[in-house]
Amino acid sequence: MEVAIIIFVIAIIFIAMSVKIVPQQHAWVKERLGRYAGTLAPGPRFIIPFVDKVAYKHSLKEIPLDVPSQVCITRDNTQLQVDGILYFQVTDPMRASYGSSNYIMAVTQLAQTSLRSVIGKLELDKTFEERSMINAQIVSAIDEAALNWGVKVLRYEIKDLTPPAEILRSMQAQITAEREKRALIAASEGRRQEQINIATGEREAFIARSEGEKQAAINKAQGEAASITAVADATALALERIATAIRQPGGEQAVQLKVAEQAVHAYGKLASDATTTLVVPSNMTEVSSLITSAMRMIQTGKGQ
Repeated sequence: MEVAIIIFVIAIIFIAMSVKIVPQQHAWVKERLGRYAGTLAPGPRFIIPFVDKVAYKHSLKEIPLDVPSQVCITRDNTQLQVDGILYFQVTDPMRASYGSSNYIMAVTQLAQTSLRSVIGKLELDKTFEERSMINAQIVSAIDEAALNWGVKVLRYEIKDLTPPAEILRSMQAQITAEREKRALIAASEGRRQEQINIATGEREAFIARSEGEKQAAINKAQGEAASITAVADATALALERIATAIRQPGGEQAVQLKVAEQAVHAYGKLASDATTTLVVPSNMTEVSSLITSAMRMIQTGKGQ
């Protein structure tokens, strides 16, 4: 009975040592008698107890690795305190197990040396402007070497760039001066645009006034011309009608009568004005002579 129990316990231990449950997104490296014998994928897997063993366990997830802060010297001999974070993933468990004794330390050290090399090629101002370029160059440099370690470097991000305090103060002063310069330029541009707008408005107003005065003068001239034309037309029509009336029988007598009436009316108007000195012709027959002369002129024009 005791032998059966011992055999049963040994069987349980043997089965427990033979069955391995590999989690999802993990890879276990199996060795047989000290040699690489394959990689165990996720799920239940069987090994030979005392012959096979799980030598390395790797996570296939993306791993964030904090790269320690370090001092880098720029091209213009300025010290920068730089730290960043590296994202990588194990793609080949066998190489990750045997390609490097500690691939995490190897990736970290390579990230630091690559960062110092890239920063050393740039001036201080460029280090703040070219972060994406710095990140890309570091990833390229690390990824090429990490292939032998079974690691794929996905990206690198600079977390902080800290120059010395003196440099920070000078940069702040430069930024303040630049902002004041932009403010002065903006104010001067505003005044310039205001003067341009005022001058443009005055010019347009002057043009509008001159156009209005020109149109008013044209309208006035056209009105005066139309008025003169109308008066001339009316005068010509009246003279034409008078001439036609004179040619009619009894026309000459009517003209004589009209001239006599106007002469008498004129003398009467002069006599009624108290401030006017009335000059009476010495011979009243001059009135008839005046009428006769007027009629002679009318007849002469009629004969022509």
